Amino acid sequence: MTKLGAMDRQTALPDLDRYDRAILRELSLDGRLAVTELARRIGLTKTPTQARVKRLEDTGVIAGYRAVLNPIRLGLSHVAFVEVKLSDTREAALQSFNRAVRGVPEIEECHMMASSFDYLLKVRTGDILSYRRVLGERISALPHVAATSTFVAMEAVKEAGLPSDGPKG
Repeated sequence: MTKLGAMDRQTALPDLDRYDRAILRELSLDGRLAVTELARRIGLTKTPTQARVKRLEDTGVIAGYRAVLNPIRLGLSHVAFVEVKLSDTREAALQSFNRAVRGVPEIEECHMMASSFDYLLKVRTGDILSYRRVLGERISALPHVAATSTFVAMEAVKEAGLPSDGPKG
């Protein structure tokens, strides 16, 4: 048997059986679930369940654990999606934009797109006035930004990390 290098472990897709998938489903719903309760829910004993969770963590299938915050309760109910067109799309410009966007806390997500625009941002603020300030002072000032278009979300029907019926206010 050959040993996988660090890069191979990161890129190799692990074999997941029904128990692994059940573990992932349960932990995605409640990352604080005790191993004994997790084992009971998936139909295994504690020791093999612990070993499977450790393997899923070691292989990067489970990337980490976090608290899911309710943005509405934090006063961050305004969500805008922003299309960004850059004036320069050479690699150095893209890297410069990528670094700078990571420093804007109101930008929850940033995706490079294969489209008529270069990036799609998800921006969360308290209200439209706060959003206008972030757009004018932070987003427009990012390196190589040539143009933006904003789309305001009216309701979150399904949002990653939150219950399927949206955040409760």
